[in-house]
Parts: sequence; structure tokens; C-alpha cells
Amino acid sequence: MRRTIFEKFRRSKSEKRVKVMMKTALLGLLLVCSAFAQAPSLASASSRADDMPHIQQRAIAADPFSVAGPHGALLGTQDGRFEAWIYPWKIFDNLRISARMQDYDVPLDVNAHASQIDVEPDRTTITYSHANFTIRQIMIAPQSAPAHAGVLVFYQIEAIRPMTLTFSLHPVMQPMWPAKSEGDPAPEWVKQGNGRGFYILHLDLPQHSAALSLGSAQPGILPPYQEGPKSWPLQFVLHFDPQRDEDKLYPLLITFADSQAAGTQQAFASALDQLNTQALLLLAADRDYYRKFLAAHTSIQTPDLRLNQAFTWAELSIDQLRIATRPDSQNKALIAGLLRSGDTARPGFGWFFGRDALWSLYAADSYGSLRTSRQEIEFLARQQRADGKIMHELSQTANQVDWQALPYEWASADATPLFLMAANDYLRVSADQSFIKSVWPHLQKAWAFETSHDADGDGIYDNAQGSGWVESWIPQMPHQEIYLAALDAQASTAFANLAEATGHSAAAQQARRRAQKIAHTIEREYYLSNAHSYAFSWNGTAGADKTASIFPAVAWWDGSFALQHPGAMMQDWASADFSTDWGVRDISNKTSFYDPISYHQGSVWPLFTGWASLAEYRAGHSLSGYAHLMQNANLIWAQDPGNSTELLSGRFYQALGRSTAHQLWSAAMVISPALRGLFGLEWNAPAGVLAVSPALPANWNDVSIRHLPFGGKWIDLTLHREGAMLVVRASDSGVQLKSRIAGARVVQGALEIPLPPVEVAVAEQLPELGAETRQLKVLDQQQGTHSLTLHLSAFGGTTQTLIVRRNANVGRLTVQGGQLEAATGELQTLHVRFNDGEGYVSKTVELTW
Repeated sequence: MRRTIFEKFRRSKSEKRVKVMMKTALLGLLLVCSAFAQAPSLASASSRADDMPHIQQRAIAADPFSVAGPHGALLGTQDGRFEAWIYPWKIFDNLRISARMQDYDVPLDVNAHASQIDVEPDRTTITYSHANFTIRQIMIAPQSAPAHAGVLVFYQIEAIRPMTLTFSLHPVMQPMWPAKSEGDPAPEWVKQGNGRGFYILHLDLPQHSAALSLGSAQPGILPPYQEGPKSWPLQFVLHFDPQRDEDKLYPLLITFADSQAAGTQQAFASALDQLNTQALLLLAADRDYYRKFLAAHTSIQTPDLRLNQAFTWAELSIDQLRIATRPDSQNKALIAGLLRSGDTARPGFGWFFGRDALWSLYAADSYGSLRTSRQEIEFLARQQRADGKIMHELSQTANQVDWQALPYEWASADATPLFLMAANDYLRVSADQSFIKSVWPHLQKAWAFETSHDADGDGIYDNAQGSGWVESWIPQMPHQEIYLAALDAQASTAFANLAEATGHSAAAQQARRRAQKIAHTIEREYYLSNAHSYAFSWNGTAGADKTASIFPAVAWWDGSFALQHPGAMMQDWASADFSTDWGVRDISNKTSFYDPISYHQGSVWPLFTGWASLAEYRAGHSLSGYAHLMQNANLIWAQDPGNSTELLSGRFYQALGRSTAHQLWSAAMVISPALRGLFGLEWNAPAGVLAVSPALPANWNDVSIRHLPFGGKWIDLTLHREGAMLVVRASDSGVQLKSRIAGARVVQGALEIPLPPVEVAVAEQLPELGAETRQLKVLDQQQGTHSLTLHLSAFGGTTQTLIVRRNANVGRLTVQGGQLEAATGELQTLHVRFNDGEGYVSKTVELTW
């Protein structure tokens, strides 16, 4: 065979033809190697891609992992136990491994030897390490897998002595919540040639079934019909001889049938044979998909490698939650998040949510996944209610139940204004007016719904049509939350922009007038002059609920709106009353009903932290904004590696047990505050304008942003300190650069932004697990012509360290409230000693020149 192939190569006169034939020949050899009768080669499964992100950590047995793709997911814990989903069905759970070795007569729990977890974009590997063996469990959820086979697992085994491995699992065969179970599955072992075989999981009705195979493994417990009823694990028993088998790769194949014809022995044998033949090709295709994904989307290069990596992982995390809207569909939409379901049929929030997706589309737009935004907007438009309301949630099994009779689809009110805001953001980043015109009827209907639901007549969309943010509140549910009111103001401006883009000038003018009116009404109803803050809600004749909360932060979200009196409120958010060392609580820990492990009354959500960070950047509180951004970024490594969790305790640094560990909007809240806050980007691609108003840390000199979307093209930005200026350059001279920062100007195509004479930087890192809040808080920063005043808070008796930078010849620099070390170039270290006291104490530091 080889002689024939190479003879053909020699006879070919065309170099291009030779390359094509070599590729075809190698593909054929790969298919032969991975035929069902022979275990595939391990080389492509175990190799690492040096040009791709990689997280390697010690496995923490109870911590979660997720491997997710468009048609399925593997969800488990880092001891290697997992459950398998082929959407929307849970096939099995609790797969675990035991071992017996030759001349080593002790049964071993292999999962207890999980030592390391390696996460790459296309795969997650858990390594089991024992003195006699190393086993690698390589898990993928291929992008190009057929809909009936959404996940694959490969086992690479090395050992000193022969051993027998038993893979035990609990067959489940249950559709996702809220569909009814079709009973417990009945396993059938189907024998094949060469001692091989596979299991079929039958249900009481023949419409649905699944099949599993594991290389040359034999069946384990097969209770006879005569045996009394009892629950037994389904088992694969694999005899491994290192002399014979060490070069083999053992694929665990899983396939699903949704018809009686597809569930026969012959049909399953064919499906498993085909899947085994494709297994290594799917592995290679997935690596290629993610390599292309990374090249096609935005990346950042800053002096902080951790932030750069977190940004990339956040993009990947979002993309892995794009799933097929139906098993046979090419259309995709975002699900809210994933976590092992345990004894339930709820894999975290593994179904479609309107507001979760819409908050996250700002991140998708920012890093250039405009197809994600288009598909999501189209999906929500298809689900839109006849009166214009945008859905709250839709289960993957909604078509199997009377979904309309359940209270979930329209439970919240905020998806409708967010729909308008997200469409406007897509337009401003992409300049894709044709798409906006195609969905214009849906935008009109959403606008009509929003503007016609105002129960008290104050001109603001309220909670009469569902919850705003909170789904429970003490003492009672609010009438109109500031969260919803602030969204209404921004959605009004968004609709005005959309109307102008589609030639509806009268509607645009009306919407702008409404936005202005809402802004005045919010100040009148919500601003608490005595407290210098804003109320949580307005309740008509009952007045304001004066609870201090994080929810006013959403007023700064899209850059078109802001509250007029933010100062004292933002100082509260930056303080330990709201800010832990791992993120921001939704309410102060001084509130009477504060509960740090509740869902809505005191826990920490990365979502809230992202809201706060972007608001702080836009309102001039960049030091606290940076602290909150980095808290979110560092959470990428904290629980499910490469992903960010849903919520954490408000007192101790630890995620809640039911926190969805791979959460969509938590990942989005790394990207949006970074690009739109830290770098200060604001797109107006239809006008050809990109605003850049950065607030870089004082110890950063150079930053680059690669492959940034702008209109129908991609650009690179560089930011470089040159004396007293920060100089921004775009790779495309057709992009008009602007800035909100006073004194900025364009010189020979470059945007020159004046830097303050003196800047300060703070360090930020997460504490040890279980820790309470102890780190420095920057409550406020005030920049004067010849001064910089910092209002700080830290634990009494501690000394905190900051970095000071001189950007100009400022002469003598004097510090009140701290001590400067000798300068090292442009940077100096500032030590601030806090007076003794219980808990946090405050101090003002003033630098003058």
C-alpha cells in the first residue's frame, strides 16, 4: 500500500496535486488506525498544542469541571467522576474507575488518585497517578460531532503490571428538566466479534435509547432475569497488559437514538462503528476549530499575563455555551451555564435565558463574535411573544411539556429593554444596518411593549410584567426597581439609534425625549439627598425602598446614561461594606436582612462585580474599577478551570455549593469591563468613530489590542506612554479616533491623550479559600492640577503598599499620610500605615507637587 501511494507521489508532476494526495493518504491511514476493530493511536489525543491556552492545576476532588459543546456536555468533579449529556438527554452519571493489579491484591479506587487537571480549549484531561500506573482521561465535546453523539472520552493507560480496570456508571436516560422521565433504563449487552460488544440502554417505550462502548472492554455485572429487583451499576471491565496494550487509546463512545429504527442493535452497531472511525478526526477538527477561533477574535497584550489569559479564557467560556437550538439545527443560541446535576435533571442553568444572553452579547460584540449576537437576537425574536415581550427562559425540553402553562418563560421583565440595548450595541460595533432592518418589526414590538407597561403612570417601565432583577425581596417584591428604570432609560436611547438607522426619524425623536424624561424622573423618585445615594426601588404612594444596593451601577452600562450624584454611592461600593476581596455584594453587609449565603440578599456575583467595575471606570473611580475587574479575571482559575462561577459567599471566599460553575455572564464580565472600562472603548462604527478613554494602571507602559471588530473589518490598537502623553494608534487610518478625556487630540493620525502628572496603582489578587475580606479598598480618588487625593480603607494596624508614577517633571513630590521610597525610574513605592482599630479604618493620603 505504501509503495503504491509513494509511486503515485513520484508520478505526479504537480506540487499542489502531491500535497492533496498526501493529505488524502494520511487521512486514509488515520481512518485505518481508528477502525472499530482496533483501538486508535494515542499520539493526537495526548499531545498538547503549544500555541493554545493551557491551565494545569492540581486536581481538587470536590471542585467541578465542565467540557461543553454544541450537542452535549461532560460535567463532573476533579476526582474524575462525571455525567454525560447528549442534549437534551442525560445519558448516565457518576462514572468512576476501580483497579486490580497483578500480584498487588488490593482493590484501588482510581478516582482517589486524581492528581492533575489540564484544561485546553478543545479538551480537558484528568490524570490519575499511582506507583503502578498513570491513566489519562481525555474529554471532548466536539464542535463538529453529529447531534446524536455530542461527547467523547479517551483513556490513555500506562502501567508496570497488568491490571483490570472496572468502569462503573449509573445509567440514567432522563430528559432535561422539566420533561418527565420515561422510567429507569434497562441495559442490554450486545456481543460482537473478537470478544467486543456494547451496551444499549432501553426505556419502557422504544422511541428513545442510547448505546455505549469502550474498546475491548467486557460487561461487568449482568443480573439475570430471575434475580430480584435491585439497582446495579453498569460496568465495563477492561483487561490491560502493558506489554500488549500500552500504545492503544480506548475511546468511550456514546450515541443516542430518538427513534425506534435508530435504536436497533444493527443501527447502534453502525453508529458506534462510524463514531469510532471519526473519533480522532473529531479530536483534530476540534483543535483546528479553537485555533481558528482564537485567531479570529480579539486578544489583549498587557503587562499582566494573568489578565491576558483570563480575557482569552472568558471568550472560550462563552463560545462553549453556544448550543444547537434543536438537535438537528445549525442555529445556535446561548445557554446560561453548566454544573453537574447530581440526582436531578438540571445541569446548572443549561437552557436558554433571555437576560443572561443579552447581558453577555456586549462581550461577544466586543471580541468580535458578531455571529453569536446575530443568532441570539434572531433566536429571541423567534420566541418573542405576540405583544412584544422578550422571553426570560426556555428549557431545552420545552417542546416536551406544556411550557406555556408553567410560570418560567415570561417571569422577568428586563429581557425586553435589554433586547433593544443589545441590538443597538451590535449596530454600533458592526455597522450592520441591513441586519437591524431585518429584525426591525421585532424591535418595534419590543418597544411598544416596554412603553405601554407603566402601572403607576410615571413614564417608566416597571415590574407589573415580571421581576426586574430580584426574584425575592424583603419585606416584599418591589413595584419598580432602579435596575429596571435605568435599563428603560438606556433602551430608549438605544431604540432612538435603531430607529434612525432604519429611517424612522419621528420614532427616534420620540424615544430620545422619553430617555430624557426618564432620567429626570429617576433623579426625582430615587435620589436620596440625605444619604447621597439612590433607592433600590420606587413603590408609588408607598415611596422609596431606601435599601442601599449595587443595582444603580447598571445606569453606566452602555455609556448613554449616568446618574447625577454617584460620588458617595461609589465610595460605599468600593468599601468593605459592599466589596469583598473576591467581588461585590448586591447589598451592604450592614443591611438588616443581609445574608451572605442567600441568592439575592448579600452574596457576591461576578455579574455585580462587572457592573460595578464598568460604572467605576466611567465615573472616574478607576482604582476601584481595576480591583473589581481583576477579581473577576482571577476567578477564571478559582473553581472550574477556564470558567467563572455564578455566585460566592458574601463573607468567606468560597463559591456556593449550587453555584453554576461555568456561568455565561460571569465570563462576559471579564471582557466588557476590560475593553469598555479599562481601555475605555466606545464604538460608533456607522459613523466611523472609535472613542478610546483608557485608565491604564500606573505601572503599565504599553498595551496592544489585536483583531478588534470595527464595522466590517478588524483593526489593531496600540497604547504607548510617551512622556506626559498616552499615544493611541490604530492599524487602519480610516478609523476616526476620539476620546472623552479632556485635552485629547489627534496628531498625524495618532490620538494623544494627556496623562495626569502623578498616578497611583494598586495590586490585586484573590485571597486564600475560606478567607474573609482583609485587603486595601480605594474609596475615592480626586485628581487636581497639582494634587492627587486618595481616600483609602484598610484593616487597622496594617501597612499597605501602592505604586506612584510621575508622568512629567513635577518637581518635588510631597506626601501627607504616607511615606515614599526613593524613585526607581518613573516609579516609586508608597507605604501607608493605618491606625490601630477594629476592622476597617479609613485614611486620606494626599500627594502634591
